[in-house]
Amino acid sequence: MTDERHSTFRDASLDRSTARDVPDTPQTRSPSYTLAFADEEFLCREALRPVRLQLELLKPELLLEERNITSTVVMFGGARIPEPAKKHVARTRTLAELSHYYDEAREFARLMTLKSNETDCRENVIVTGGGPGVMEAGNRGAHDAGGCSIGLSIVLPHEQAPNAYVTPELSFNFHYFAIRKMHFLMRARAITIFPGGFGTMDELFESLTLIQTGRMERVPFLLFGRDFWERVINWEALADAGTIAPQDLDLFRYVETAQEAVEIIDNWDPAPPRSEIPGREAPKARRADGLGG
Repeated sequence: MTDERHSTFRDASLDRSTARDVPDTPQTRSPSYTLAFADEEFLCREALRPVRLQLELLKPELLLEERNITSTVVMFGGARIPEPAKKHVARTRTLAELSHYYDEAREFARLMTLKSNETDCRENVIVTGGGPGVMEAGNRGAHDAGGCSIGLSIVLPHEQAPNAYVTPELSFNFHYFAIRKMHFLMRARAITIFPGGFGTMDELFESLTLIQTGRMERVPFLLFGRDFWERVINWEALADAGTIAPQDLDLFRYVETAQEAVEIIDNWDPAPPRSEIPGREAPKARRADGLGG
């Protein structure tokens, strides 16, 4: 895509092409002669980190704006959870047992994308980390519905290509985890968390912290699989210890099925912001048992 705004200045891409079509001399071969914005070695210097951060924030933002995408539905979850047809190759029995969440993730994304299609892929667009497992299921469900979906990949030591179901024009790649997380949440209308590992835990707690501290507005925050999450995180112990407030347990809800999650999102009654208001009594605590917000 190109920027269609008119400028009285000479086009930068034109100058980039012109600068390449010059006589071959010691001067033109010198790295110092390369235009700064076309010089990859220069852009990768340590001192240019602020510029790279800005570029990673700006590139997806501009492309999403050009597509008029205004809201997303975030799907976090484990890359190692197989689809049921392949659960026999799972590394552990637990992963095999969790494989049904692949189908729930796929169905959830399909149902949400049917709604997104009604807005011409502008609202409720599924966004995943672009990889395998639950991420693949999310993009695959959107593909099943004939809609679009976003994949936010990250460069890892053992690089993998994005899964085949991400909409190609909405497939992004990141170097900085922090900027990737911002793009996950900047347009989030709902956040869903499926069973996963370190990456999923990181995304879960960072998102919850932003909401808990009032830095992000409250949205439906849905944890698929009560049994899994209650085994790996003792939420009640955190509240009993006083390290979180009892009302913090109301920030999320447990769900088991795609349909249940869709119904909660459709009937979401915006909760009050999490900011502290002097003289105002804190809301009565409601446990994360399906009775909250």
